[in-house]
Amino acid sequence: MALKANDLTAGTTHSAVLVEDLKRTQIVQYAGASGDYNPIHTDELFAREAAGYPGVFAHGMLTMGMTGKMITDYVGDGRLTKFGVRFTNQVWPGDDLQSTATFADIEEVDGNKLANFEVTTVNQNGDVVLMGYAQARVD
Repeated sequence: MALKANDLTAGTTHSAVLVEDLKRTQIVQYAGASGDYNPIHTDELFAREAAGYPGVFAHGMLTMGMTGKMITDYVGDGRLTKFGVRFTNQVWPGDDLQSTATFADIEEVDGNKLANFEVTTVNQNGDVVLMGYAQARVD
């Protein structure tokens, strides 16, 4: 069911748990689905010794994809018109992620009502790992 403009007031939030205990397997599965086999995401030895990280970490686009699903689950399929993010921290195997969309305002463009949201995804420590914006058509 599609989100209605009447259901929104400035500051309204929607939150969802994206993943609990992110597994290395999920990261490798994303590498296969995306074709991004950068070894910092898939090769523990390379990530530590060659790249200087504590270990492998998730692709930013995996975090963005999980966050995007939270938004489309909220606003409805086929309604997202804009979605942009900035990655602010790595996401590690074992992390729990939660995302929140905060309604800002509605604008009308070509007869369509477009809801604007600020989006933030945090890990289990409250560290922001992704921040951005989304816009979606609402009825």
